[in-house]
Amino acid sequence: RTLSFRLIMTKVPAAAAAIAKAPSAKRSRLVAPKAVNEEISTRKNIIAQLQNEEGQITGSQLDIPMDITAEQLAALVNDILKNEEAVPYSFFINGQEIVDGLRDAILELKDRLSTEHVLPIVYHPQAVFKVKPVTRCTGSMPGHSEAVLSAAFNPRGDQVATGSGDTTVRIWDCFTETPQFTCKGHRSWILVITWSPDGSKIASGGMDSEVRLWCPKTGKQLGKELKGHSKWITSVAWEPQHLNEECDRLATGSKDGTVRIWNVNTGACEVILSSHTNAVQCLRWGGEGLLYSGSHDRTIKVWTPEGKLVRTLEGHGHWINTMALSTDHVLRTGATDHLGKQFATKALAKEAALERYNTSRGGKPERLATGSDDFTIILWEPSASKKPVARLTGHQQVVNQICFSPDGRYLASASFDKSVKIWDAASGKFLGNLRGHVEKVYQVCWSADSRMLISGSKDSTLKVWDLRTKKLKLDLPGHADEVYAVDWSPDGERVVSGSKDRLVKIWRT
Repeated sequence: RTLSFRLIMTKVPAAAAAIAKAPSAKRSRLVAPKAVNEEISTRKNIIAQLQNEEGQITGSQLDIPMDITAEQLAALVNDILKNEEAVPYSFFINGQEIVDGLRDAILELKDRLSTEHVLPIVYHPQAVFKVKPVTRCTGSMPGHSEAVLSAAFNPRGDQVATGSGDTTVRIWDCFTETPQFTCKGHRSWILVITWSPDGSKIASGGMDSEVRLWCPKTGKQLGKELKGHSKWITSVAWEPQHLNEECDRLATGSKDGTVRIWNVNTGACEVILSSHTNAVQCLRWGGEGLLYSGSHDRTIKVWTPEGKLVRTLEGHGHWINTMALSTDHVLRTGATDHLGKQFATKALAKEAALERYNTSRGGKPERLATGSDDFTIILWEPSASKKPVARLTGHQQVVNQICFSPDGRYLASASFDKSVKIWDAASGKFLGNLRGHVEKVYQVCWSADSRMLISGSKDSTLKVWDLRTKKLKLDLPGHADEVYAVDWSPDGERVVSGSKDRLVKIWRT
């Protein structure tokens, strides 16, 4: 008994000393990152495993230098995959992009990585072609006598159509930067302009509750106006080219709370969708054949083109202002890629459009994003479920517009809080805040290669942002008043802007 007591007494001081020497939990949290940083700073190599965005392993584990750059990693991936032509890639560790070198990316991570484990590096293929940033205004085109409210390039990027408060649609030649046609017929402000995916027709809708179709080659009206809505037109969406090679059907949303589907050849209204209890503000015709309508009644409704209501998506606490699909870019351009390839028949064009659409989807369902007056954005997979994938919070005021990047990986949102935010389109994770505007941001648009975006604001400026650095690349002043409309041509060569100063400007590299 005495011996055991003595053993206990000799152990207690040692245990007490160990407890005294052990750092507190708070001290451990403070010391650990510093120690990890020192180890990473001095370490020369690390074991890494390359994998694609689906999580599939590429090659075997590699012992790579900590100072390896993104360009060297891209050369390594091209070599492993045996690509005949070099494909550009971007690389990520835990969502953190490797911009300069691997060591810098690891040090920037908030969640510290253990250098004792294999480091997973995820690679994403980028667009093979590269768009240069627009740097100068090459054309300032007067003609409209009221504010320019909408502007859109055709799929080839060689013509642009603008709609104005002066009730006219104007079609401009992008090469000569001169007006081609002035289309008259509307009796009130024109709020929306859209091109058919094959570029053969322009649809315009306005406050006169009518939709008119125009021929871009002659500037003349095609058929009679589409009448039926009792209040003004808020949105127009064409049926995708891979579903309809004739591109002769479109859907319209109105403040009267209805969605109408029209045959533009006959001018007949085929279906009326009337389940919303307030104004329909935005509309999309998805590549899976479904229609999506967002309304001031705070719901998004999913329809078949035959008029059947598939499901209702609920989650927003205020009006829905804007809507975007992850496949918007290929749905807008149809069979036309950045090279502007022409097809001998409509059937061949339809096949090419379907191939581009399937490539854009990548085997995944279409993503839908909606922005609201409740300051939030919600991501959905509307063809599969009525439950939100993610709710994106952070804006301090109304979300005015959202836009997916052409590769479908990123989402940009423009808000009245004077900021543009970048989000991961798959997870909804916040990636960056683009600040520089001093007034409300109205519009945002991506370059065709998904490496840059441009925003238009109430402060009368356009700003070009670099996605990689999340910083301002170029400031483009020039307009004398608020910028209401912005579009980047699908070929990446030009940007068009329309303003309250009644001018249409073309910006080039």
